[in-house]
Amino acid sequence: MAKPTKKASNRIQAGVRKYQKVFRAAFDRDVNESDTVVVITDFLAEVLGYDKYLEVTSEFCIRGTYCDLAVRVDGKVNFLIEVKAIGVKLRQIHLRQAIGYAAQQGIEWVILTNGRTWNVYKLKFEKPIDHDLVFSIDLVDASSRDPSVVERLFTLSREGLAKSAIEDLQEQMAALNP
Repeated sequence: MAKPTKKASNRIQAGVRKYQKVFRAAFDRDVNESDTVVVITDFLAEVLGYDKYLEVTSEFCIRGTYCDLAVRVDGKVNFLIEVKAIGVKLRQIHLRQAIGYAAQQGIEWVILTNGRTWNVYKLKFEKPIDHDLVFSIDLVDASSRDPSVVERLFTLSREGLAKSAIEDLQEQMAALNP
């Protein structure tokens, strides 16, 4: 699996520490979905290295409905991100919604998050469409120094995307979890 560079690792560690406070404060204030999307967009830029003006699209239109965020690099949508308010527990109905969006566009990767919890899924374009949970992280309780947290977030980062790190992790997880 592709390892994070020192620069990316330091940025992710510092970002997790910073955003743990932000997410805790947002949870305590019970912010709504729109405000959670704003924080997630900033997280994508500051921690994961995306240009929030060029590579992160909000309200991504899919056949008349809208997914909260999409990460598009070099003209290709790499991730759809369905965001729920930080106080909302992520449920199966939310996952079905996100998978429905991705399946309609042929997008393999879906992130379902409320800011605190990040669930990353890979779609399998079979009949019927299926999915694998590749990983789940609770960012508020995670240790910024835990190498597995940094490695998993790196797979979602701009640098990790360039190295196909998420695909490598998914293949590794599939091999270990028959």
